[in-house]
Amino acid sequence: MTNNKQPTTNNSNFSFQCQASCSQTKARAGVFITPHGLIETPRFMPVGTLATVKTLTPKQLEDAGAQIILGNTYHLHLQPGEAIIEQAGGLHHFMGWHKPILTDSGGFQVFSLSQLRTISDEGVIFRSPRDGRLINLTPERSIQIQNALGADIIMAFDECPPYPADYSDVEAAVDRTYRWLKRCIDAHSYPHQQALFGIVQGGVYPDLRRAAAESLVSLDLPGYAIGGVSVGEPAELIHKIVAATAPYLPAHKPRYLMGVGTYREMAQAIAFGVDLFDCVIPTRLGRHGAALVQGERWNLKNARFKEDFTPLDGTCPCYCCQKFTRAYLNHLVRCKEVLGIMLLSLHNVTELIRFTQTIREAILSGSFITEFGHWLDTESVTS
Repeated sequence: MTNNKQPTTNNSNFSFQCQASCSQTKARAGVFITPHGLIETPRFMPVGTLATVKTLTPKQLEDAGAQIILGNTYHLHLQPGEAIIEQAGGLHHFMGWHKPILTDSGGFQVFSLSQLRTISDEGVIFRSPRDGRLINLTPERSIQIQNALGADIIMAFDECPPYPADYSDVEAAVDRTYRWLKRCIDAHSYPHQQALFGIVQGGVYPDLRRAAAESLVSLDLPGYAIGGVSVGEPAELIHKIVAATAPYLPAHKPRYLMGVGTYREMAQAIAFGVDLFDCVIPTRLGRHGAALVQGERWNLKNARFKEDFTPLDGTCPCYCCQKFTRAYLNHLVRCKEVLGIMLLSLHNVTELIRFTQTIREAILSGSFITEFGHWLDTESVTS
């Protein structure tokens, strides 16, 4: 383990300090300070697209160990609208969550709603899936909405290309993302209250990833994200994308891998120096009656759980595992009771936060490779 104390960003309201690093990999444990509190890294961040992590209360999220949650600019713009949230005093007051919040820019919807949008250099025109009206989302508009929402970390508007995509198409998306980022910076009204992160695109092409990272780093932002993953590519390519990008992001600022929340992919990315992760997987699995248990995915509908009166995971501190049995969860899931969805979602969120927290503790104690080497392609992360 290497101890190190190197803050900071150029904004006194935000600072990142690396507390310890792994001597064999690039893994590091750090603290990112924001106006609404600190985030200990590495850290999994639950997704609350519509100002709610589905079925879970803020108190349950705190008990699960959440230090930051996400909201989505595009969806919150549609419902209830940023004006209402601003009148409520911002997203923190609106949803009763007074720790850090990150809002995505709407850039992922450029990918996920590809049948409902048109891209130009000016921005993206979406057709609302709610009422069919046209929504013109430009870099400036995305930032204006995020300024109104009031999250601690806001994301630059970017073009997220699909997988697979031709080199020329990805190169064009990289160029456009850079031009849009500069417009986001110019439009950002509250740089001391909200940290604007840039997003590195580049698809599966290492040279484009490096060029994109270097151009974004030159703009000296408070943090950087690796985007354009979890868009249909196999897991092995996620590892290669992170390996091709993370080394070119500054060590004294937080690094965020967007849309990734699986054990191996998080562990591997942490070994390359990534700090933050998000994914909808824990609550999505909960809605489908599935649980994440010590690296495995269990379907609680299965008959093998019907007469199993042991806890879901005896090592887990969450309310679900402390109070209820696998047999009861099997019953709730089979009956399609909302309580089953809530309990499994609570456990799954706790599980992924606990996974990253345990990795953090291993980095601090100097045992990262010993405890988590089985999740890693050790040759690539230690070379």
